[in-house]
Amino acid sequence: MTKNPQVGILMGSDSDLEIMKEASDILKQFGIEHEMKVLSAHRTPKLAAEYAEFAHTKGIKVIIAGAGGAAHLAGVIAAFSPLPIIAVPIKSKSLEGLDSLLSMVQMPSGVPVATVAINGAKNAGILAAQILGVNDSTIQKKVLDYKAKLEREVIAKNEKLGLN
Repeated sequence: MTKNPQVGILMGSDSDLEIMKEASDILKQFGIEHEMKVLSAHRTPKLAAEYAEFAHTKGIKVIIAGAGGAAHLAGVIAAFSPLPIIAVPIKSKSLEGLDSLLSMVQMPSGVPVATVAINGAKNAGILAAQILGVNDSTIQKKVLDYKAKLEREVIAKNEKLGLN
């Protein structure tokens, strides 16, 4: 467990770890301390609610919640937490993740959840870094450097293809 995590990465099942690890990996690149936990909106609702209610008292500033299928984890966390919640819909076998996506983007008024693309955990990590960067110039500089790197990569691809 990380000493002073700023981001909590939650997943509804350990089967989501492969996708949610992408959020962890990008946060590591930005040097952002985070923690990862399996919490289920349906199998451990009390633990999920307790985490959501008290995460901000431990220094967590943003929560990323990934789940598939019924995908209620982000919404349950948002119901109990004052923190920004970023939902990651996980691709499901039966509906290709559309069920997860719709569960996350159709939140009722008063319970906002930001939602990234299906299996978009990397973008969730980047968004978390951008949120933290609003009040942390070191993180913001790392985000700006990352975006500049993306730009250089695209320019290099154009040059390689002769598309200047």
